[in-house]
Amino acid sequence: MSATESSEYSAGQADQGAFDSTVQELGAPAADGALVNDAGLNREVITTGYMTVTVESPDTSTAEAIRITESVGGRVDGRSEYAPSEGNRGSSTLTLRIPASELTDALDKFKELGTLQEVSTNAEDVTMQSRDLEARITALDASVDRLLALLTKASDTETLVQLETAISSRQGELESLKSQKRYFDDQVAMSTLTLTLVSVADAPSVEPDTFLDGLAAGWAGLLAFFAGLLVLLGVLLPWLVLLAIIAGIVFLIVRAAVRSRRGSPSSAATEIDDTSDAAVAADTPMTANGVDVPDSSETTDAVAPEETKND
Repeated sequence: MSATESSEYSAGQADQGAFDSTVQELGAPAADGALVNDAGLNREVITTGYMTVTVESPDTSTAEAIRITESVGGRVDGRSEYAPSEGNRGSSTLTLRIPASELTDALDKFKELGTLQEVSTNAEDVTMQSRDLEARITALDASVDRLLALLTKASDTETLVQLETAISSRQGELESLKSQKRYFDDQVAMSTLTLTLVSVADAPSVEPDTFLDGLAAGWAGLLAFFAGLLVLLGVLLPWLVLLAIIAGIVFLIVRAAVRSRRGSPSSAATEIDDTSDAAVAADTPMTANGVDVPDSSETTDAVAPEETKND
């Protein structure tokens, strides 16, 4: 590398050292956090908010809210709708991006959809972050241009490799900063509003204050009880049927086991042995206090000859 190329390359490497001075010239915060040359700068503010409105029909009001948003140049970034259920007509939640200059007018139009429940907005000043990004992008642009100019004058391979590595690194950082700047610009230009549309309950919540009202409320409660009981029965019926089937199968298995046990040869032999034991016990003379008691049949036979002899 020649002396001229070497000095130019050193100047390219020194671009990062001149970065802070460029930042200060553009009005970005310096190293100590103070503002430099910030007179006349326009504030950049990111506005976000949320809003809840009670409406008669969430479906119709959702379509109207989308129409209002698109009429002022906005867009819908998110949409969630919930179907009607017992006691209400459903609800919906919209994430809307509305031009910052049209946000106030849009809020006034959304209030006309129904009854306003709550609304809140928050503003975040990002002027310093935006100016800092602009300064960094300007400095890196100049650095990349200078390195590209050096690349055309490089005469050896080592210098080419060093320059290409430096250019690749600076360009990657530059694209990242430009992406952040585009995000800030979009957030500043388009405010984010979360709009929730809810419905009132269909059934009135008035307490009964007369006998007839109380009677009607009691009758309605009784019907509701039996309706709930039928629902519970419907839920439990499949389980009861399943349990009955299982109990029937268990009963049949136990019954078959008992029958098979009664009809087995060992049971018959046991019954015969029991019968034989009973017969033997009947033929065995009884004893009382160690003296054999004669059998009644033998006593009868002994008495009979005596009666004959007497005759």
